[in-house]
Amino acid sequence: MPEFLPGLELSRAFNHELVAPIITARFADLRYSAALIGSGSDVLGYDTEVSTDHNWDPRVMLFLDRTDHLQLSLEISDLLSRQLPNRFRGYSTHFSAPNTDAGDIGTQVLRDLDASPVNHRAEISTIDDYVRSYLGLASDQELSAGDWLSIPQQKLLAFTSGGVFRDDLNLSAMRARLAYFPDEVWIYLLACAWSRIGQDEHLAPRAAMVGDHVGAAVIAGRIVRSIMQLCFLMARQYMPYAKWFGSAFARLPAAEALLPALRAIQIAPDEDRRQAALCRAYELLNRRFNDLGLTAPIQPALMPFHNRGFQVSAAWRYCEALMDLIGDDGLRRAANLALIGSVDQFSDNTDLREAIYLREKIAKLYD
Repeated sequence: MPEFLPGLELSRAFNHELVAPIITARFADLRYSAALIGSGSDVLGYDTEVSTDHNWDPRVMLFLDRTDHLQLSLEISDLLSRQLPNRFRGYSTHFSAPNTDAGDIGTQVLRDLDASPVNHRAEISTIDDYVRSYLGLASDQELSAGDWLSIPQQKLLAFTSGGVFRDDLNLSAMRARLAYFPDEVWIYLLACAWSRIGQDEHLAPRAAMVGDHVGAAVIAGRIVRSIMQLCFLMARQYMPYAKWFGSAFARLPAAEALLPALRAIQIAPDEDRRQAALCRAYELLNRRFNDLGLTAPIQPALMPFHNRGFQVSAAWRYCEALMDLIGDDGLRRAANLALIGSVDQFSDNTDLREAIYLREKIAKLYD
C-alpha cells in the first residue's frame, strides 16, 4: 500500500507532472481549464486511506470550449490512455468500468495493469455541460431566489471547493459567482432556520411531560440538527452532506461553545438535564445571532412557553426581525405562504437532493 496522499494533492500533482505535459506536447496552443471539483471526499479534504477503495484515484477534470470539445475530446482521451504510465505515486492509473449494479451505479475502483492503454479518469467536458449536469443550471444563467433555494448546499460546496490547476476558460469566475448565497437569500434562510427550531422547541418537553421519553429525545435530536444548520448559515458557510456534517460543524466558530451543550442534549438521561442543555444552546445561539448585527438585539434569550413550566427561544422573534430586512418580493411572497426554506431545510432525502432533473420544479415552489 503506497503512503497515503490526500486526493486533492494527488490530483494536482497528477495533472502537473503527467497530464499537462502530455497535452502540451501534442496541443501546444490548446486553451483549457483543469481542476478537481464536485463529487468526492477528496474535493472537500475529508478523504483518508479508507476513501481509496472506490471512486478515489489519480484523476483530473479537463474543461474545453465547445468547439475543441467536439473536435478534440476523444483524441485527447485516447492520447492520455496510451501515454499515461500504469502507476503514479504508487497508485494505479487504470480503473474498472463503471459498476452497473443497482445501488452502486457508476462506482469505479483501481485495477492494476501492466499494459497500455489505461482506463484513466481524466474526465473531459465543457464548463457549461458540467454545470448543467451537476447543478442543473446553465453556466451563464442569472439565478433567481428560487434557483438558489433549489440547489442543495452540498453541491454548491463541492462545486466551489477542491482546486483549479489551470484556468484559461475562467472556471474560477463561475465558482466565484456561487461562492455563497446573495444577502437577501441568506437572510431568508436564517429566518427559515429559526422557524425550524421554533416548530420543535416546545414539543420535546411536552412529549416528556406525558411520558414519551423516546419521542422527546427524537424531537431534541431534530433540534440539534436545526441548530447546527443555523450555525452554518450564521458562519456564511455551505454545509456538506450527512457524512461530513459533524466534521464540518466542528470547524465552525460556534462549535467550541456549542458542542458540549449539543452533546448533552443527545445523551441526557432525563428531561430536566435535556431541557437545561437545550436552554444553554438557545442562549449561545442568541449571543451569536446578536453578534451578527443584522437586527436590533433580541432579548431575552429565553422566554416561558405559556404557563407550562419550561422555556424556549421564542424563535418567531428572530423570524419576524429577519423578514423585515427583505425587500425581494418573491422571497416575501414565499415567506408569507410558509417559511419552508431551501431544499436542504425541508428535506434530507438523498434521492431528492441528487435529482438534478427536479431542480427547476423545486424552484417553482417559490414562484
